[in-house]
This record gives sequence, structure tokens and C-alpha cells, in this order.
Amino acid sequence: MYDGMMAETVSITGHGGDDIEAYQARPLGDGPYGGVVVIHHMPGYDAATKEITRRFAANGYAAIMPNLYSREAPGASPDDAAAAARAAGGVPDGRLVGDVAAAAHTLRSLTTSNGKVGVIGYCSGGRQSFLAACSLDLDAAVDCYGAFVVGTPPEGMPLKVGPIVHMTKDLSCPLLGLFGAEDSYPSPEQVEELRAELDKHQKTYDFQIYEGAGHAFFAVDRPSYRPEAANDGWKRIFDWFGRYLSGGRD
Repeated sequence: MYDGMMAETVSITGHGGDDIEAYQARPLGDGPYGGVVVIHHMPGYDAATKEITRRFAANGYAAIMPNLYSREAPGASPDDAAAAARAAGGVPDGRLVGDVAAAAHTLRSLTTSNGKVGVIGYCSGGRQSFLAACSLDLDAAVDCYGAFVVGTPPEGMPLKVGPIVHMTKDLSCPLLGLFGAEDSYPSPEQVEELRAELDKHQKTYDFQIYEGAGHAFFAVDRPSYRPEAANDGWKRIFDWFGRYLSGGRD
């Protein structure tokens, strides 16, 4: 089986008609392929998250990561762009939904698309993955330790976001959640609050909480990296997307 891929920077029309940068990676076979919108973490549109985008392409998905900080700091380094976004209080929720909608549309427009699109996010992107899945018609979602789905940022943290657990009733697709038992945002108690809300609304979900892992355990370039948790997490992600993004839409 041919396993070539194309990875490149593209431009998409995001929220409000803005042209924003995005990183796209896709298999070069005939398909059809499911699509994955990758939402980057708070440190931004960086090399590590581009590698994650390519990993999905290598495993048979068309993937795209919109640069959520395109407007705050066009052309800036990931560190400078992330600093500018933090100073602005983070990405507004409505804008995030518009940008993910544009990314999903881009994936579904590919001639090799099977019409199905999922979303995955890490850290702040985990919250945003949940937000997108509650706001858009998607086929699967993964929340990797998304902070402030439940709860609010502590005093002094620059993020200006509020809890969105009340949106659970609108969740459009099955949700996989991967969390660290030693994390504070979200804490195990906050994860259980979200679980209770999902049960209340009879949503399809699966949560895995890793002992000995805190926040950002997927980040291979940070001290928080936990190989055992990350490796198991990747297996669960591909099992989840394999279950819900294969085939075609009814």
C-alpha cells in the first residue's frame, strides 16, 4: 500500500471571513479518508503540534491544524504569538468555533474525504475540542486534559474563559477524554463532574485517567512527558477515530 503524504502550510477562510494560516497533512493515496482537526495547545502553533498533525496523516487521516493565533501575531514565532494571545486573554470561544468549522469544511472538501471529521485538542485545546464538539456537527472528539471545561482559571492566570460544562447537552459526537491523575487543571474532581454531566445527558464517551501523570503528559519535549501514558493514549485515540471516522456519513 502506498504510504506517501503531503504536509504543507495552507490558508483557510476562518471566523469572520479572515484568512488564517493552517498546517495540513494528508495521505497521497486514493482514500477515502476521515479527517481530523488538530487544535494546538496554549504554547501555540509549534513544531510539536505540527508533528502530531503529520502523525495523523501517517496513520491514514487527512489532518489540519489552524493557527489560532494568526490574528494576534501574524508571522511571529510560536513563543511570541502565544505571548500575544495570552495578553489578549486567549482565543474567544466564538472565534474558535468559526475557525474549527472552517478547518472541518476544508477537510470535507478534499476529493479523498469520506465526509467524516473529528477534532482533538491538548491543554487549552482540549477545552476547545469539547467546545467545538458541542457547537458543530462533528463525528468524534478527543479531549486531552482540557482545562476549564469545568471550573474557572485561578486569579492571575491570563486566560479569560469560563466553564462550558453546561454545553454537554449539545455534544454532537462521541467523546474520548484522556487525563492525568496528578493534574490540577482539570483536577480528578473536575473530570468526575464532567463525567456526571455526560451520564446525565446519556452521551457516548470514554474516559481514561492515568496514575502518575499530570498535565501535558503527551508532550515529548517537556519534563511532564509520561511515555507509558502517552503510548496508551495514542492507542486509544486511533482506536476511537478508527471506530467513528471510518466508512462514510449516512
